[in-house]
Amino acid sequence: MKKEIFALTLSAVMAAGTCSIPVMAADDTYNVGICQLVQHEALDAATQGFKDALTEEFGDKVTFDEQNAQGDSNTCSTIINNFVSNDMDLILANATAALQAAAAGTEDIPVLGTAVTEYGVALDLDDFDGTVGTNISGTSDLAPLDQQAAMLNELFPDAKNVGLLYCSAEPNSQYQVDTVKEELEKLGYTCEYYAFSDSNDLSSVVTTAASESDVIYVPTDNTAASNAEIINNICLPEKVPVIAGEEGICSGCGVATLSISYYDLGTATGKMAVKILKGEEDVAEIPVEYAPNFTKKYNPEICEELGLEIPDDYEAIAAEE
Repeated sequence: MKKEIFALTLSAVMAAGTCSIPVMAADDTYNVGICQLVQHEALDAATQGFKDALTEEFGDKVTFDEQNAQGDSNTCSTIINNFVSNDMDLILANATAALQAAAAGTEDIPVLGTAVTEYGVALDLDDFDGTVGTNISGTSDLAPLDQQAAMLNELFPDAKNVGLLYCSAEPNSQYQVDTVKEELEKLGYTCEYYAFSDSNDLSSVVTTAASESDVIYVPTDNTAASNAEIINNICLPEKVPVIAGEEGICSGCGVATLSISYYDLGTATGKMAVKILKGEEDVAEIPVEYAPNFTKKYNPEICEELGLEIPDDYEAIAAEE
């Protein structure tokens, strides 16, 4: 009987040795680093969804080192370097600047991005086909930009001038406003760029944009999201409506958005992480995933203030409690 047991055990070991997917041991533990560019509603939700997905799978066998860069890309690099020094099993890069820091600072550690709009732009890939092909993959928060332009046209068909407000330090913001500008010009609008370099010159740029625009469009821009109150305090008194690229910005200063659930996006990223940590998939072979669902939403308070009537197929953004 002992010989039979030994033979079965040896066969199992030999079979495992020929398999490219390692078998997860019962006592495996995982250390995951999270680098989030800045604290705001959308990125916070993505991080929470990611953590919940991993915790649901691994319980207390996964630990998180969650670091916030407070909006500074250099701090992202410092955080990533610390994760590398601490030999993390996986890194979550939440937002484009965090992903760029991870791409520059890692080689052997799997990196998953989330809340990154366009990976080809973020990583300067000329031939990006949906799979990065290195130690990087993740999820994108890109909503259909042509549909965002169509939303602006639906709500403000008589507007003439659209201001494109964005942070010039965020390459994915530039990508979005370029694309939306092209779509809006097809619809007959005149578009003007209003770029701010950081939060220090945001107020002056928004003031100029509000004085020269009938409507303002703000993409999924992290600096704008962190300073939505400033944008609202300038645009609302001037009665200039804002179409936002995501719900968090819209809840702070916008009238409407075509948005995704950032919690669901983070959850999807977490499920990718589970497969990587269990050895079921190679990060280099995983295509970037996109949000499957988009919802038309509006800000009831700002719409009422501006006297706007919103079509019935828009969903109201719930007020914060």
